Amino acid sequence: MTKLTYTSDVAFTSSVKALQARKGSRHAYARMEQNGSWESTVTAQLRDFIALQTSFYMATVNADGQPYIQHRGGPAGFLRVLDEHRLAFVDFSGNKQFISQGNLTENPKVHLFLMDYAHRQRIKIWGDALVIEDDPVLLASLVPENYPVKSEQVIVIRVSAWDANCPQHIPVRFDAVQVKKALAEKDQEIERLKRKLANLRIKIMDQLPGEA
Repeated sequence: MTKLTYTSDVAFTSSVKALQARKGSRHAYARMEQNGSWESTVTAQLRDFIALQTSFYMATVNADGQPYIQHRGGPAGFLRVLDEHRLAFVDFSGNKQFISQGNLTENPKVHLFLMDYAHRQRIKIWGDALVIEDDPVLLASLVPENYPVKSEQVIVIRVSAWDANCPQHIPVRFDAVQVKKALAEKDQEIERLKRKLANLRIKIMDQLPGEA
């Protein structure tokens, strides 16, 4: 394994840096590197962000260099922080293609892409993944409560680096459950105001002088 000078070197290879230099962004990224580069451990910021996510994309690459991206979804918190260096999630039963797992047997490198469309935030995570098929205790500890799926195995990711991107060009989108909840709360508020208005009308009518 090549030792990195900066954590961002996991993505900023020599060819990437050459392009940055040619296109005018190398100076800014060199300053970022000298000021500490990207985080290499799970901070409180990352832990809190992960706890709210209901999905993410995971990229793997096979021995021939062919990339593959797979969507993973579940209830908020299904991607768990084990410690400051490791993340884990239960691999739910799917279409039985096993492309990601097959790629990981040839190349353990993995990349996670987490999107929060409502708040226009995204986080990229680089690491190495390990598939664990024979640890029922670990699997049971990670299975989301009351989530009706078949769990097959656990994937543990050792974090190498992570970076939070700027919100530019991220469209604002809301989860259907959140929208339904917001609409229900709005309807409840409308009904409350209607009742308040009706009570005010009754009070006003009671205060009007009666007919002579």
